[in-house]
Amino acid sequence: MARALYNARRDGTPDRQSAVSAREGAAPVVVAEGLGRRFGHLDAVRDLSLEIEDRQIFGFLGPNGAGKTTTIKMLCGLLRPTGGHARVVGFDVTSQHAQIKRHTGYMAQTFSLYPDLTVEENFRFFAGVYGVYGRAAAHRMDELFAQIELDELRGLQAGRLSGGMKQRLGLACALVHRPRLVFLDEPTAGVDPAQRQRVWNFLYALCDAGTALFVTTHYLDEAERCHAVGFMLDGRLIARGTPASMRGQLQDRVVGVEARQAVDAMRALRGVPGVDDVTIHGHELRVFFARPVDAGTVAESLRVAATRAGAPLGRVYPLAPTLEDLFMTYSRRGTAAR
Repeated sequence: MARALYNARRDGTPDRQSAVSAREGAAPVVVAEGLGRRFGHLDAVRDLSLEIEDRQIFGFLGPNGAGKTTTIKMLCGLLRPTGGHARVVGFDVTSQHAQIKRHTGYMAQTFSLYPDLTVEENFRFFAGVYGVYGRAAAHRMDELFAQIELDELRGLQAGRLSGGMKQRLGLACALVHRPRLVFLDEPTAGVDPAQRQRVWNFLYALCDAGTALFVTTHYLDEAERCHAVGFMLDGRLIARGTPASMRGQLQDRVVGVEARQAVDAMRALRGVPGVDDVTIHGHELRVFFARPVDAGTVAESLRVAATRAGAPLGRVYPLAPTLEDLFMTYSRRGTAAR
């Protein structure tokens, strides 16, 4: 379904290569400085500074209540900031929110389309909302439905679609007006692995064709697919960078341990000096250290602690950190601070 994006557009708009070439050196699609939103005594978002490049997939991560949705609503022009300022696709979020809406798309996490209308009727309704009518709407529908494999479902009521198909329809409706930036809130929530891969193939093709994507997700393996990611915690953006640079923060701080009595071993190892936390993955324990360590050097202290607890260890070896490891580290710090 991604292949069609690389073909020349029938309505005369530039093909993929032309679109990319025309956008070389383009300004960032999002620039926020000190952005904040307060609800009464609650600071939902505090002092958020962020820059997102053109033609980039940006992953926005954080636990529930961290401020992700509030941030998106401010950047979409749906919610007025109470502090700081931001520009989205070149327009001010406070004074030019109408222009922002014309140049951005938004797909909510929950199915927000009309279940009693057909797939085609839903698309035509949202096309009209964005000012796309008649032949232009029909052409855009043909184009998108072919790309995301909705052609055969045009006459089906939207409420009867599977979770994955609902997500595809929501994405098509968000793209009807060819936005420069699209906000996607949990775009693959409740979607099976095969459907998730198809959605991501389409997102990559969409990005290559010139559309920037702002994606929230709780799937940390999906965050690895993004060009850059940001972590929100308690209303603050606490870290931002490429997945590789983010993982590098835990370099030489994660050690793998084989243990048959995993629960007992986990409890014992959490008491070893220098150990920050321990998590279970089957018969493997992931041991997190507060500072960089050598697996061979710390192996003896880990074995001694586990043996005393009656849960002897197998191999002890270094592990490459993941974004999930980093996410859990940040979450632990936030819980300890609170």
